[in-house]
Amino acid sequence: MNQRPMLPNTLLVADSFCPASRALPPRLGLCLAPNACVAIALALLFWASTAFAQSSSEDAPRTIAAQQQPSLSEGASTEQQESDRRVQAQSTSATTSPPASTLESGEEGKQSKRILWIFPNYRAVSAGTQLPPLSLKNKFWLATQDSFDYSSFVAAAILAGVGQAKKSYPEFGQGAKGYGRYYWHAMADQAVGNYLTEAIVPAVTHEDPRYYTLGHGGFFKRTGYAVSRLFITRTDAGGRTFNFSEIVGNGAGAGISDTYYPARERTWTKTYQKWGTQIALDGAFNILKEFWPDINQAIFHGKY
Repeated sequence: MNQRPMLPNTLLVADSFCPASRALPPRLGLCLAPNACVAIALALLFWASTAFAQSSSEDAPRTIAAQQQPSLSEGASTEQQESDRRVQAQSTSATTSPPASTLESGEEGKQSKRILWIFPNYRAVSAGTQLPPLSLKNKFWLATQDSFDYSSFVAAAILAGVGQAKKSYPEFGQGAKGYGRYYWHAMADQAVGNYLTEAIVPAVTHEDPRYYTLGHGGFFKRTGYAVSRLFITRTDAGGRTFNFSEIVGNGAGAGISDTYYPARERTWTKTYQKWGTQIALDGAFNILKEFWPDINQAIFHGKY
């Protein structure tokens, strides 16, 4: 915290100790008598010493309650000794166990492997979780999971049906043969994009392709955070860097797709549209990932 604006007020507190300080103009109309300055200075010193003592006592290990009890008499029975040991063990466990609020807070921002049992959520990291960096093998495995998950085949089937119904690419034709062309193009688009943004580019730039959930703050703060992850990501070393995996990876994927689409689709405009559309979809999914733990707890009670 920047304490520079509070400096003139501090000088007023020292008014009674330094006569030259009385020549200073009052800040925000504050003017204190010398006796009041002395009283406030003493009060501040007393408060600071009390606060320091309280914080020191909280940080120090707590004394076991059983140790404060008077010692047992020489004629104490064995049952009484065993009872005292049980009390000591209970007090020790109560001292070392974390508070309930800590346990409950661990459930906040907890991500699941899937969203609504359908959409894969392997890249989402629960709020407050610290993970080791992904190895090259794990990055490629992450891309493989997203590319060949059963939901990927379902999504490609839906996209192929919509594309064929709209005749998006007349060169593909109609019927089963035409649908097959639409289908493998949709699967190829997903796989190329996933391997570039989750494995190949992150391996070159040493970036972490996972989404780290913020999990706290208001709606606009968390939404802004989710959108900003399109441009900012973590490095394997835990730092922050520009998200080359997202921006460059999706751009490269849009360019590679030109090689297996019809010639009339190989234009700068079409490529730019595919690039921008994919980035926008990733931003929408980031927002969904950010708020999914809240939705899951509020509506589904953590069942998904």
